[in-house]
Amino acid sequence: MNTSPSFPRGMALLVAGAFFMEILDATIISPAIPRIADSFGVDPVDVNVAISAYLVTVAVLIPASGWMADRLGARRVFPAAIAIFTVASIGCAASTSLPMLVAMRILQGVGGAMMVPVGRLTVLRSSTKADLVRVIAMLTWPALVAPVLSPAIGGAIATFWSWQWIFLVNIPIGIAGFLLSLKLIRGEPHPDPNPLDWRGLAALGAGIAAALIGLEGIRVTGTYWPQVAVGGAVAALLLVLAVVHLLGARYPLVQLRVLRTRTLRITVSAGGLYRLVITAVPFLLPLQFQLVFGWTPLTAGVVVAALFLGNIAIKPATTPLMRRFGIRRLLLGNALLSACWFGLLAAMTPTTPVPVILAILFVSGVLRSVGFTAYNSLAFADVDSADLTHANTLNAAVQELAAGVGIAVGALTLGLLTQLADAMGGGEAAAYSWTYLVLGLLMLSTAVETVRLPPDAGAAVTGAPQGRR
Repeated sequence: MNTSPSFPRGMALLVAGAFFMEILDATIISPAIPRIADSFGVDPVDVNVAISAYLVTVAVLIPASGWMADRLGARRVFPAAIAIFTVASIGCAASTSLPMLVAMRILQGVGGAMMVPVGRLTVLRSSTKADLVRVIAMLTWPALVAPVLSPAIGGAIATFWSWQWIFLVNIPIGIAGFLLSLKLIRGEPHPDPNPLDWRGLAALGAGIAAALIGLEGIRVTGTYWPQVAVGGAVAALLLVLAVVHLLGARYPLVQLRVLRTRTLRITVSAGGLYRLVITAVPFLLPLQFQLVFGWTPLTAGVVVAALFLGNIAIKPATTPLMRRFGIRRLLLGNALLSACWFGLLAAMTPTTPVPVILAILFVSGVLRSVGFTAYNSLAFADVDSADLTHANTLNAAVQELAAGVGIAVGALTLGLLTQLADAMGGGEAAAYSWTYLVLGLLMLSTAVETVRLPPDAGAAVTGAPQGRR
């Protein structure tokens, strides 16, 4: 048993609990989407923006969270983040319209972006190297357990109570976390922090927001093309200006020059697309199960949990698989198998036996876990130690952004294909099947970048034999 006084066990448990609450809140809403849509009088697929807004806000503000910890000190930032997250949860429960819910989810994202990254950084800085493995393991379990529990919990709440309780359950947890953080969190301000790149933050945030607003103009009930055109044009202009600024700034919000490292660049591009595609699935499945199959939110949530059980089940084998086949071959094989599995998702119908659906989702979870682990292992394999902080910030922000955009893309694709299916007499069931097939094609496109990797890519971090072909 480790009795080292430097091991911040209480702080690590508190941060792990906050991480659990954040992930739970990001995913628990999916089974309740039809109920939320009914209460607001909107189409269920349009509620995607409430999930995307949260994830995108976290992505945009992650690069600024480290600056806030240095400027104000984790002792101040972490409790404030929990307070913001809790107050925003109350606002979500009190929302009377979709725009109000989206605004409150954005505020939740502000709290989430400060809460977990700052807490994790503080725990790591307070730990000795000998304790790092234990600390990282403690901080990792929420990412594994929360997605398994959240579909069933969200489904149960939506089935037996009102959807507002999804957010109200955060209140006692948030109050307890706030009080504990005042006692447990350590971390004083840095004496001379670098300035925050406000211009980069504003350009990136406004550009991504404009892109989402443009996408939201595409609806099942009809597309408002002026909104799509203006949003797309403004987004393109702002994002180009952001890239130019980031490349020339002395202290950029995100250091883009680290993308000169090929393995990191492919992780950001192909890995980001991979996460975009995979994240759309847990958003689409609860809608399909309720609106097409006629299941209750609870039944839909419990079945979707099979996907995340597959995610956990394969974890012990992911590193041996990377050592055995190498990251390049594993990613290529995973892309091909995942694309095939999207075909199986497209073939599901209300008459498909539930055990078959559970098996399809379980294996889908296995494949997504292998892909995530391989890309995460590849990300920093060749990054110089001096660039590691910048690479980590960039990769974390891109992964969160890809998750938020993935849900928006899934909703957009479903909306467009629903219009097409209605015109062709295919109905709503056909729209879901076609959406999975489109996502499968996007999954295949990740292989285009992956094939450019050297055969021994990532061998230094996986322990695979050099030069494996």
